[in-house]
Amino acid sequence: MRLKSDKVSKTDLNTSLFELLVPANNKETAIMAVNAGADAVYIGYSKFGARAQAGNSIEDIIDVIEYAHKYRVKVYITINTILKDDELEQAQKLIWKLHSIKADAIIIQDMGLLECSLPPIPIIASTQCHNNTLEKIKFLEKTGFKRVILPREITLTEIQEISKNTDIELECFIHGALCMSYSGQCYMSCYSGGRSANRGECAQPCRKKYSLKSADGKYIVKNKYLLSLKDFNLSDRLEDLILSGITSFKIEGRLKNKTYVINTTAFYRKKLDEILNKYNLKRASMGISQYDFEPDINKTFNRGFTDFYITGKKNKIATIDYTSSLGEYIGKVKETTKNSFLIPNIKFNNGDGICFFDKNKTLIGTYINKTDNNYTFPSSMEGIKEGTTIYRNFNKEFEDKLQNSKPLRKLPLTLKIRKNLMGLNFFLTDEEDNTACLIIPYEKAQNKEKSVKILEEQLIKTGNTEFNIINTDIKITEAPFIKISKLNEIRRTLIEHLRKIRKKNYKYNSRFNKIKVCDYPIKTLDYTANIYNKKAEEFYKKRNCTVKEFAFEINPKEHEHAILMTSKYCIKNQLGLCPKQSGRNKFKEPFILIDEGNKKEYLVAFSCLDCVMKVIAN
Repeated sequence: MRLKSDKVSKTDLNTSLFELLVPANNKETAIMAVNAGADAVYIGYSKFGARAQAGNSIEDIIDVIEYAHKYRVKVYITINTILKDDELEQAQKLIWKLHSIKADAIIIQDMGLLECSLPPIPIIASTQCHNNTLEKIKFLEKTGFKRVILPREITLTEIQEISKNTDIELECFIHGALCMSYSGQCYMSCYSGGRSANRGECAQPCRKKYSLKSADGKYIVKNKYLLSLKDFNLSDRLEDLILSGITSFKIEGRLKNKTYVINTTAFYRKKLDEILNKYNLKRASMGISQYDFEPDINKTFNRGFTDFYITGKKNKIATIDYTSSLGEYIGKVKETTKNSFLIPNIKFNNGDGICFFDKNKTLIGTYINKTDNNYTFPSSMEGIKEGTTIYRNFNKEFEDKLQNSKPLRKLPLTLKIRKNLMGLNFFLTDEEDNTACLIIPYEKAQNKEKSVKILEEQLIKTGNTEFNIINTDIKITEAPFIKISKLNEIRRTLIEHLRKIRKKNYKYNSRFNKIKVCDYPIKTLDYTANIYNKKAEEFYKKRNCTVKEFAFEINPKEHEHAILMTSKYCIKNQLGLCPKQSGRNKFKEPFILIDEGNKKEYLVAFSCLDCVMKVIAN
């Protein structure tokens, strides 16, 4: 499917800045993300983020902002949990602090924050706000949000409709793990174990094994990962997304390690730049990244890939036989010995991790001990035979390269030298026309040609700085004799002066629009609105809503038969039982989903008219 470029007007495309948005669980990862080519990073404070395990101190966040802003990379702070009444004041103070250190935006879910006294910091509506309709997004735009993060389930057609009818910035996920349930509409972790996803403590119940029974007690499936989905990958849909109105492209993974972030960032940087160059479009930050490796998303953690429902089509997208990393497809075993196997033209590295499915469709993993004359010797040969399909889910050579990788990001500069009555004028100019200037008294040179050459050669040595002088404009025929140490001092002075100018001229976008009161499109709100504090209740009441129920987390026992998950993913479709897909469902509904470990049972209901599945507390 290829979209026509008139889905978004050419004027809109040319005036937009396109952003690759990358996760960071700590300062080191954030800096690596910037170096690898991120246009923005999102990172959490030690509290109030939807990934409680990925919190950072204010001091580290300050360091990240200082570093990122050198390259005009924006830093967004996640405050996207629902908050208790006694947490609002602390969250409010945090937001004022973030504004003072020039964080570029906050990402929020809890509307109670908008009833607090907030600084003029831009606000982004988290995907946990369940931004799934045009009406909701119009509401958020009128209220004063700068941007909305769209749900992963959204289609290109829906994006186009939203883009044509709003002016708000649109952000979408393009890569990473998938929630089985609509974001913000999942209560299974809280119900099954008391750990609330909306409070940053999701226990990932979708990655557990379940059995499925029919209403009359017959087993349909036993002990499979029935709710575990493949990983998201829209790398082949970036152009479609741009032409549909997306300006921010988000990689998921604030719990992922440094090597994952470096690899995925570099991969999508290259892909995105190709498209931006094709349409002569502008990216949202500055600087050119250089890599000492070839990025490949198949070589880092993945459960296999899916583009989910971006085209509106239903596919088999769950990984019911496994939930760990599958990695990259290698090939089929052609020959085996007692201790080794052979796949023609494939060379493994000692320490590689491989996996394969046994006769029971169970994913088995082992490590490579050595290779000899094209034969591979794993730690165990159990289950490996001729015809077995092998995947590599840990590429030691590639991981080692990423661990030791130090991607560089350089800001291109122009060095200009002119002569005047005072002496020599040195100018150092960046792409924003920020210019540092220095005048050196003039003395005649003994060797005219050599002196100019030495001058240029010495001044362009920017070394380990963030700059790279790629253009020179030297309009002099002779230069004074200047010691090498003095030339180094000139260069350092120019660079330090330019740094200060660039920092002073950083364009920090404050939120000038006040939070407005306008009608919310849904008039009666239940627990799925995630109202956890009195200020959130006040927010919705001002907008002509009746609050029927408060957040699920307040008292889970009150919701005995609550809908815990709402999903476009369908178990019937996955198992070939969907009548729309010519499947035959011979099993009596409703289905029962069984967590054999916790002895919990859930009802599974299907709304085939709108292709939605619901998991219900039983």
